[in-house]
Amino acid sequence: MTQPGENAGSRYSGHEGNSGHGRGGTARRTVLGAATVGATTLGLSSAAAMSPAAGPAQSGPARPPGPARHRPTEQPPSRELRALLREIDPHRIEATVRKLVSFGTRHTLSAQDDPVRGVGAARDWLLAELRRRAQASAGRMTVELQSYVQQPAPRVPVATRITNVVATLRGSVTPDRIYVVSGHYDSRNSDPMNATGDAPGADDDASGVAVVLELARVFATRRPAATLVFAAVAGEEQGLYGAGHMARTYRGRRADVQGMFTNDIVGSPTAEDGSRDPYTIRLFAEGVPTAETPEQAEVRRSVGGENDSSSRQLARFVRDTAENDATGMRVRVIFRRDRYLRSGDHIPFLQQGFPAARFTEPAEDYAHQHQDVRMVDGKQYGDLPEFCDFGFIARVARVNAAALWSLAQAPGTPRGAKIRTAALGNSTELAWERGPEPDLAGYEVVWRETTEPEWTHVIRAGNVTRYAVDLSKDNVFFGIRAFNHSGLRSPVAFCTPQP
Repeated sequence: MTQPGENAGSRYSGHEGNSGHGRGGTARRTVLGAATVGATTLGLSSAAAMSPAAGPAQSGPARPPGPARHRPTEQPPSRELRALLREIDPHRIEATVRKLVSFGTRHTLSAQDDPVRGVGAARDWLLAELRRRAQASAGRMTVELQSYVQQPAPRVPVATRITNVVATLRGSVTPDRIYVVSGHYDSRNSDPMNATGDAPGADDDASGVAVVLELARVFATRRPAATLVFAAVAGEEQGLYGAGHMARTYRGRRADVQGMFTNDIVGSPTAEDGSRDPYTIRLFAEGVPTAETPEQAEVRRSVGGENDSSSRQLARFVRDTAENDATGMRVRVIFRRDRYLRSGDHIPFLQQGFPAARFTEPAEDYAHQHQDVRMVDGKQYGDLPEFCDFGFIARVARVNAAALWSLAQAPGTPRGAKIRTAALGNSTELAWERGPEPDLAGYEVVWRETTEPEWTHVIRAGNVTRYAVDLSKDNVFFGIRAFNHSGLRSPVAFCTPQP
């Protein structure tokens, strides 16, 4: 989206020597010797769409990524997860993209009561599709329209109904813990206020909605421990309105949203110069939290943590669980909230204090987004399915699926992770709260030098809520993560000072 007024795996090091005993006990571990690792204008031929690599010469990575440098926090996919990922179908993803394009325009201000054209027709089709997917869930997945009337505002000149289509798969163990994945189904062309002209929106963002629908299909037959929400939101191009309403609704309910991903412009690995990077997906994650309080800011300025927001920990978790041979993808984490002059549906969740991040293709082609469909000097403009790579979108869906399944099956992020600072000293005492999961097996301490972007050491603390480490709290950063009896690990909770 362009803002108004702008131009268009469970291996680890240092686990030996667990000295934790009993619930709530204190353990001490010397870690200095631990290993460091380190048929209209929209109509295009099916053959052309199925051959997105044809055309410009391919450059950049042409094969799936090989083994990445080992991270001690990574979690290899289980047999169950691999089976889930194999079910993701690029043909179904293609069908979704083409169906959404067939509505001509999905502009937020377009017709809501026309059965074949406009945002209302797209909304009704998405509702029917998600309800069809929910039939496989034995009642565990519910589908609803989440609507409100947006009063006149920037890019919304008259009161307009904004409707999200939301499928919720209730968790079987800790249903109050929620993870959200979204794509926006509205579209636009060169004029953000043109509600009648063609705006196919194949890449931006039928591709992201196709990811959401495919994830809803493959997850509906399974029983995640935590609750998963699959959302097709509206009003993004006009000002993130649908996602904003959704995030405020969760905040008003005091919902425990522990992670949110938006998939926005995930349809093509081809850049505007024709180079291709078909095995990389970008993940944007902010550092300093958008919703940081003055008190939290003062702590951060004092002890650091600019690179340790909950969203950064969520992004690190995605790399740990989804960058592997089962997805065939590299996850390029960008330490930034979003691209220049752009914003996405993760931002309203950040504004409400929820961890959130944005998936976007590796290099965008701006001739194929936010453009009228036209030919100029032999160059095709417009956001058409011709320019989507459905195999790439399927791999992006696998990255999302790997992260979401791992999040839902692992314990939740530990709460109350603190460094005890009542006294000076050259060792560090850590404390945290015990999680509610019935299969919780214990906790691990992670640490790294302050100049390292990734956690480099992992120490098994045991089934305790306090742990002492023979390292100075002045020199390194610490975090805590939980693990269950299946060996699945939570995202890291960054430790902050407690007198």
